[in-house]
Amino acid sequence: MKYDNIKDDEIRIIKKKEANEPLVRYSCASTLPKSESDDRFESQLRRMERRRSRTWGRALALLLCGGVLALIGWLWYKSGADDGNVISAFEPELVEYSQDDASGMAVEDKTPLSVCGDSIKTPYVEVIEKEVNDIPLTIYIPHNATPRLKMGLPSPSDEGLVFTTQAADVRADNGKIVGAFVIDGEPLSWGLSKKGYCAIIDGKVTVGMADNSPLFEQATEKGGYFFRQYALVSDGKLVENNLRNKSLRKAMCVRGKEVFVAMTTTRESMHDFSQALVDLGVDNAIYIVGSYSYSLYRDREGVLHKISGQLSRMRQINVNFIEWR
Repeated sequence: MKYDNIKDDEIRIIKKKEANEPLVRYSCASTLPKSESDDRFESQLRRMERRRSRTWGRALALLLCGGVLALIGWLWYKSGADDGNVISAFEPELVEYSQDDASGMAVEDKTPLSVCGDSIKTPYVEVIEKEVNDIPLTIYIPHNATPRLKMGLPSPSDEGLVFTTQAADVRADNGKIVGAFVIDGEPLSWGLSKKGYCAIIDGKVTVGMADNSPLFEQATEKGGYFFRQYALVSDGKLVENNLRNKSLRKAMCVRGKEVFVAMTTTRESMHDFSQALVDLGVDNAIYIVGSYSYSLYRDREGVLHKISGQLSRMRQINVNFIEWR
């Protein structure tokens, strides 16, 4: 036929042919004629592609920024959180301990250790010397004073100060407080290196041992105080600690209705110190920073005495004290 020679890349347009009208062939390989609307459509497609590309770029940038911020937050948390494997500034041997149910029994006789009674109304500290299991103890019982935690160094010229001694330990690497710590209702530290705790809420001191204590939340809600330390005595029974070295020891103790601080005058192991407190009849006790940590007390005549320590050695960040005023 006349038009059998159409190639594979060509199309045939069939219409009525006028006289003398030439045959028109359009090749698929060539560019077809375009209208103005086609140009606008392609322009819109290009703009959509560019917009989509920018959207994906922004999403990727936000994702990367979020990842970087999450990494920074995690590193900050690890630097401040207490993971139980830290080296402390004052008590460097941080180890886990276990309850020894076979050790010691609570002394049932809870006759108060204090011999002063309630006749004296001024704030002061009663000092009692006792020897338990050949371990000489000095017991400091604050009277007519309110306990609290304090950040920073105490001032010997503070006339309202009745008793003060260091409380929670701090890390040697970054100076952060070891374990959970709340002051005036504000948490400054979290962690569970030590299961023993002391809570001061509405002026009442509670000493105990627990992985999680509701008193931490209560302290934050009521503007109270909370810190953690080694548990030494729990419900009248000795808590075994794996601290083998000997040092001057201090403890925050509750015995019946009495709250006091007990200190050794000789270097003792943690086990022997804990056993002495059990035999003294202490119900619950936690360790507080011992050795030559800074301590002061005021006697009945209003005279302030230094027990141990030097202010010139107190350079650690976040050094803290439990004090009665």
